[in-house]
Amino acid sequence: MGYDAARIEVLEGLDAVRKRPGMWVGSTGERGLRHLVFEVVGWAVNRVLAAGRGGCVDVTLTSDGGVRVADDAPGDPFQAAGNTDGPDLEALLTSLPSGPEPRGRHIAVVGHFSGGLLVANALSSRLTAEVRCEGIRRLQEYARGVAVAPPAAVGPTTGSGTTISFWPDTDIFETTQCSFPVLAERFRQVAFLNRGLRISLTDERPEGGSRAVLFRFPDGVRDFVAALDAETGVTFHHPDVIGFEREDPRMAGTMEVALLWSGLHDGRIRSFANSRATPEGGTHLDGFRDGVAAAVTAYARKRGLPAADPDTCADRLGEGLGGRTDLAGLTAVVSVKLDHPEYLGATRGRLDNTDVRACVGEAVRDHLGNWFEEQPKRAAEVVGRIVSRHPQGLSDLA
Repeated sequence: MGYDAARIEVLEGLDAVRKRPGMWVGSTGERGLRHLVFEVVGWAVNRVLAAGRGGCVDVTLTSDGGVRVADDAPGDPFQAAGNTDGPDLEALLTSLPSGPEPRGRHIAVVGHFSGGLLVANALSSRLTAEVRCEGIRRLQEYARGVAVAPPAAVGPTTGSGTTISFWPDTDIFETTQCSFPVLAERFRQVAFLNRGLRISLTDERPEGGSRAVLFRFPDGVRDFVAALDAETGVTFHHPDVIGFEREDPRMAGTMEVALLWSGLHDGRIRSFANSRATPEGGTHLDGFRDGVAAAVTAYARKRGLPAADPDTCADRLGEGLGGRTDLAGLTAVVSVKLDHPEYLGATRGRLDNTDVRACVGEAVRDHLGNWFEEQPKRAAEVVGRIVSRHPQGLSDLA
């Protein structure tokens, strides 16, 4: 049988998503289901962040297999309900995003995909969208991505916000059970990385009663480092965490860095770009490594301790990035938010913006160097431990 252009089937919009779900959420197993949740939660998180104030996103796993995501941001109107200003929620639920995916330092990437609300709508047997705006609560319901009826006013309301409730389609997904701990850990990370954001997760499925967690961290990545250290069973006072934020126009973005030397256990270093985990590291971690190495080496030389060229110290320190490091138990979080993030690899696990390395390196070197000067006793302890672990001097870190 011949094959020509007449036999090519072009799939668009709703059909494209329902017939090839793996292309949009990765799989039809629990991993794909989880990314479906991340699509909606990420949309809500970015609405709250765009409002420019401390807001909240409340996620509920309902007893009937659904997921409810509510936020308190200004409500996106239904255009069909007579509102023509601002985003049209009905269009977001029924159309794939046009043009490149949203990017920028103010966008928090919660999941790995960016198909928009249409993906959640198309892959759900039922979805309801509720908007609270201008004192009126409006509601619209969908069945497998198709509107059941136009948006309708269903009563008065106070405040503002949007609630998306959806029930993943059992004809598509192998399971509708999302792991509570896995979702909770990701939401916890997002809350750490976006200071002031509040995210709650409630699970109504257990027969013995619901369970819930609430995440909000006023000190951002400083809280993150303190939490990582607490997981080892060793609790430090918050002042022991060294942290700073800096904006640098050279990299078109901001950085937030926190670190802690405990000396009592192997350290851990975590890195993120626009709230996306970068397990393979990248230029932000290279810069962090350069800055720590330069500050430690400069201090050791100033105090007459055995020292090495910062490059050789940085090479050895780099072995611990993304995992363990033996430099006196260094625990750190490096988070950058960029207007134009660039990644290597299909999984976007490594940041590749070249200007980021020098910017982060300089900032870490300066801030840590100042801390060494202001805290001479702690600095002597930290650098002394590093030197004692390498008795031939920092040169053996190479």
